[in-house]
Amino acid sequence: MISVGADTLRQIVGTQGSRVDGVIEEVGPVLGETLAKHDIDTPLRIAHFLAQLCYESGGLRSLEEPSGGDAYEGRRDLGNTTPGDGRRYKGRGFFQIAGRSNYEAYSHALGLDLLSNPSLAAQPRIALRIACAFWGRHRLNDAADRDDILAITRRINGGLSGLGDRKDYLARSKATLS
Repeated sequence: MISVGADTLRQIVGTQGSRVDGVIEEVGPVLGETLAKHDIDTPLRIAHFLAQLCYESGGLRSLEEPSGGDAYEGRRDLGNTTPGDGRRYKGRGFFQIAGRSNYEAYSHALGLDLLSNPSLAAQPRIALRIACAFWGRHRLNDAADRDDILAITRRINGGLSGLGDRKDYLARSKATLS
């Protein structure tokens, strides 16, 4: 198992304040073993995973999107069929999962009750487990093995938003893991 932990995250994102330090301290001790359980176990896979995780969470600063979730209200493609689902199941976690159907899927995959307790998805260790499950569900190790940041970004983001910053995080991740 490749040794990754709090120091790895600090080298990639730097020190940015108490919120970031708190996330690093909570996730750092379980990072390596959690990644290994999901076969994110080579330097290239880990580098791609951490680059996306760091970008999507704003450098580990945010595990919950700041908007109220109104943009998701009534989005049947996300399973939001009950009034209030948009706010209840807004983007949370390292990869900002959104929508009742995603919360339900990761509830089942991880044995958690995210439907009744959606804020659990914003807790760092749970957010890490969700991100790893998302990575596996979407077979992103295959794209990481090809060093294909475009495919990974499209799958996580739906487009190529922030590609330059994602590439910067990837370069820092690769340098840290080499």
